[in-house]
Amino acid sequence: MKKAKRRTPERIVETALRLFNEFGEPNVTTTVIADEMNISPGNLYYHYRNKDEIVNALFADYEREIDALLTLRDTAPREAEDIWFYLHLLFEIIWKYRFLYRDINDLLTRNRRVETHFSRILAHKQQTAVALCNGLAASGVLEATPDEVAALAVNITLVTTFWLSFEHARQPRKPPDIGRGIYQVMSLAAPWLRGPARQLLQQLSQAYI
Repeated sequence: MKKAKRRTPERIVETALRLFNEFGEPNVTTTVIADEMNISPGNLYYHYRNKDEIVNALFADYEREIDALLTLRDTAPREAEDIWFYLHLLFEIIWKYRFLYRDINDLLTRNRRVETHFSRILAHKQQTAVALCNGLAASGVLEATPDEVAALAVNITLVTTFWLSFEHARQPRKPPDIGRGIYQVMSLAAPWLRGPARQLLQQLSQAYI
């Protein structure tokens, strides 16, 4: 059975995502996207009136995916290995839509949807970080006061949001190792980790320091 042919709007969004990630959103015009697809600019404008509409479509996909991950079902992960896996899923989404993180300051100044929704996502990240820390505390592998957990959650949100930009500035021509980003996040909790979680972090340090 033949695979269904992708519709033009889907192809436009997929092509734009690839180009935005590779060259940066400010450096990619609708004409470049149309040329890459071998379609006329008029065909592209039939589906998306301007580049902001394409950005909004991509942001909606990103928002749906990251909200689904950040919304913890039942109970939060309570073991260090589970946190590692969870952070890996988070960084995979960040990498998939990496132009949003690398170009966020530019996008915030001119895209109203990104401006209003990205701050909500940051708040959601922070709430989830608190829940993850509380889950570790409940299992006895993290000992911290509520104030320390709150501060730790802010730092986790900060690193997960800007680590990719830091790595890109440090080595712009080399794809980052997501494992290093996960280690940087988990190392923030090092002073409060106990038992197996502490041992896992020490093992990770041998690979990523």
